Amino acid sequence: MAATGHTASEYIGHHLQNLTVCKADGEWIWNHCDGNFFALNVDSMLFAVLLGLVFLIIFGRMARNATAGVPGRFQTVIEIVTEFVDQSVRETFHGKSHVIAPLALTLFCWIFLMNLMDLIPVDWLPWTAGLAGVPYLRVVPTADVNVTFAMGISVFLLTLFYSVKIKGIGGFTKELTLTPFNHWAAIPFNLVLESVSLLAKPLSLSLRLFGNLYAGELIFMLIALTGLYQIPMHLAWAGFHVLIIILQAFIFMMLTIVYLSQAHEHH
Repeated sequence: MAATGHTASEYIGHHLQNLTVCKADGEWIWNHCDGNFFALNVDSMLFAVLLGLVFLIIFGRMARNATAGVPGRFQTVIEIVTEFVDQSVRETFHGKSHVIAPLALTLFCWIFLMNLMDLIPVDWLPWTAGLAGVPYLRVVPTADVNVTFAMGISVFLLTLFYSVKIKGIGGFTKELTLTPFNHWAAIPFNLVLESVSLLAKPLSLSLRLFGNLYAGELIFMLIALTGLYQIPMHLAWAGFHVLIIILQAFIFMMLTIVYLSQAHEHH
């Protein structure tokens, strides 16, 4: 369903354009926000929130209807995912917290649902939105670097919060200034090393997820340009890409657990 009458670069450029809104000269404007730092990608936010609600509805329904007897297929799948995440937390996180396991489960399922949107043929939802007068629509929130950075920064802030809470301001300061070399003369060198390591955490979380999903999105667009041959090629790539979708959700979850585990450790 690739658009006709457009070159390949125009087609890809159109599909990579977010539906944006920003304020300029006291007025809210749509889709002319290039260079505006405060522009909002409305489509990314919309789908991220909707998929978050889908996660809450699914697990809320499961919590209300769970049975102690032989579980149905739906309950079995939810229990497998929950037990998998719980085991990952038990094996990786060595502190005591009632937040880490629910956070890990939320991140894994939410990111998986956002990644899953990449399997929908790239023209379907934008074409439908175009009928309603919406000129641009990107449906994969994790292919938007703003979304992945927001998630990475959120985990980073949690890491800082627990580092200070568990170790105290003095302990956290010592960790930054007296590691790896426990000598006052090495404080500037230690501070540089630990600052780079600290700032690398949100970068590693956000850029890895964004890069993989953005690349997958581009490949699906290239497949759509093949016209009649796109359906078998789409299915073939989707079969492989679903592994990337699951893997990236798992990696983000595991790195979050590792970073929060480090925040709870005393050195």
